[in-house]
Amino acid sequence: MPPTPASVLAQLDRIEAEMKRIGLWQAAPLEPEQYDFRAAFAGDTMSFAQWLQFIFIPNARAAARQNKFPAASHVGAKAVREFDSIPGAAELVTLLAEFDALFQ
Repeated sequence: MPPTPASVLAQLDRIEAEMKRIGLWQAAPLEPEQYDFRAAFAGDTMSFAQWLQFIFIPNARAAARQNKFPAASHVGAKAVREFDSIPGAAELVTLLAEFDALFQ
């Protein structure tokens, strides 16, 4: 059974709040050329935290508002690899894994 829009939006709010709490939320916008990515998770033009903030969260919110969800999410698995060396990021990784679990 797919998640509800409210549960997805609430989880995204928790993810955003945690990113802000641990200092991974960027105040300045991205440069326009950073949106011209070709690699998965925009790894060729931005950091994973930037991708979460500027691509993942806005797109996931839009999908929730339209009640159109992907079959699965794997952002938590990527977070484990990307944030394993970032002190204080364990809660963010947990929140992203919980996001993935909404789609199982």
